[in-house]
Amino acid sequence: MSKKQPGRKIPGYSVNLKGEKVPDETIKDFIKVIIAGDGFPYGYKKINITLQEDYQLIINHKKTYRLCKELNVLRPQRKIYPFRPRKLAKREKVTAPNQHWQMDLKYGYIAGMDRFFFQLSLIDVYDRSVIDYHLGLSAKAKDACAVLINSLKKRGLKPGMKLPIIRTDNGSQFTAKIFQETCWKWKLTHERIPVKTPNMNAYIESFHSILEDECYSRNEFSSFTDAYRVISEYMDYYNNRRRHGSIGYMAPAKYFKAVINKQITGKKFVA
Repeated sequence: MSKKQPGRKIPGYSVNLKGEKVPDETIKDFIKVIIAGDGFPYGYKKINITLQEDYQLIINHKKTYRLCKELNVLRPQRKIYPFRPRKLAKREKVTAPNQHWQMDLKYGYIAGMDRFFFQLSLIDVYDRSVIDYHLGLSAKAKDACAVLINSLKKRGLKPGMKLPIIRTDNGSQFTAKIFQETCWKWKLTHERIPVKTPNMNAYIESFHSILEDECYSRNEFSSFTDAYRVISEYMDYYNNRRRHGSIGYMAPAKYFKAVINKQITGKKFVA
């Protein structure tokens, strides 16, 4: 049985572009100069590039890492603390208002300005009410937070109460730290659908399809003010007067009140 062969002996030098041998101790001095030069910490990969370009050394990042480690000048590894683990959406029964809400972003076009605008909406899956929405020439994470908080307040919900599950896609507004912090502060469960599965967000997708068909596509907006006025009027119509086939041909706001006041026994849905 053959003995295990020892590893390759460390040569103790590197070669520069002139073919000259440069001892490791000299290279360590170069590293000290690089670190002290600008007064800012460098990672070993950046130090390696500097050794190659400024000192004409033929050296790879693995050796630079070893020398930096021997000098005890390695930068601490960045620690990633997940704020909350990502929770994937799953099918579930919805039997009452304020159990399951969905949010999504839609964009429209302003012909008079030749630019897009954005609508960020939140819908209650059970009663189909769009509780709150944002209209603007941009839509950021702070706008999504505002829509979420306004919706909670409009429904009289507070931290400590039984709160709805919030389902979104993986848009930047919903993956942003500020949105995650808002959910954490309110102790909300935030689900994100798997990539390329819009059917998991079917209710808000369906609303946006209705919005496109009945409002966006029927109007040529001349300005953002024009778009804001028309869409605001439509949203009032949708919530308070538009009869929705899946909730007994009642308007969402009327259906919500009837269920809350126990005037009717609502249906069950799967979200």
